[in-house]
Amino acid sequence: MIVTRRAFTAALSLTGLAALAGFSPLRLIADAMAQGASDVAKPVSLPDMALGPANASVTITEYGSMTCPHCAKFNETVFPKIKSEYIDTGKVRYVFREFPRDPKDAAASMLARGIARDDAGKYFAVIDSLFKQQNQFLEKSTETLIRIGKQAGLSQQAVKDCIKDQALLDKLAADRKFAIEVLKVDGTPTFFINGEMLKGAPSFEAFDKRIKSLLKS
Repeated sequence: MIVTRRAFTAALSLTGLAALAGFSPLRLIADAMAQGASDVAKPVSLPDMALGPANASVTITEYGSMTCPHCAKFNETVFPKIKSEYIDTGKVRYVFREFPRDPKDAAASMLARGIARDDAGKYFAVIDSLFKQQNQFLEKSTETLIRIGKQAGLSQQAVKDCIKDQALLDKLAADRKFAIEVLKVDGTPTFFINGEMLKGAPSFEAFDKRIKSLLKS
């Protein structure tokens, strides 16, 4: 199914699944946790962009948005500590998944994917640049994307081609729908640590405590 930009914007209001029935509360919670961890572990339409070894004991999956100020703050103050302490030492695998809130978000994600292709290092460098230039991006979106694209070696036309990629837009929309309906993601940033949801932008200390407990188990 083709997703137009107008339809993508309308789809941003989608929420939830029908209520489940027929289970005891404890059984339902246990089944939901197991199912949730399994669902979080696999990418849907787009391949995961990840740092750290695939066999790490702990996997952190972030659902983030390029226009979200809380995501930008987390990227600036918390993520570097997680990276140096746990990702670079091979203890944590870190996955970033796009959760676009509007067409600007979608365009930024499409550019990051277009620049990186299958190179996760390039991808994280682009989203870091987008977060650091978030204010400029919100004010002058096209100009900022063109500038970032040129810094990565793309021509102005190549940048425009990236952010008009209908097939990629469809995949972003499908992944967002899955995150809402199956994983119950309803805002950014949302994290999953080995499948367990953690909403908002917790401190490094909160991540540190949880990671250490999982590494000991």
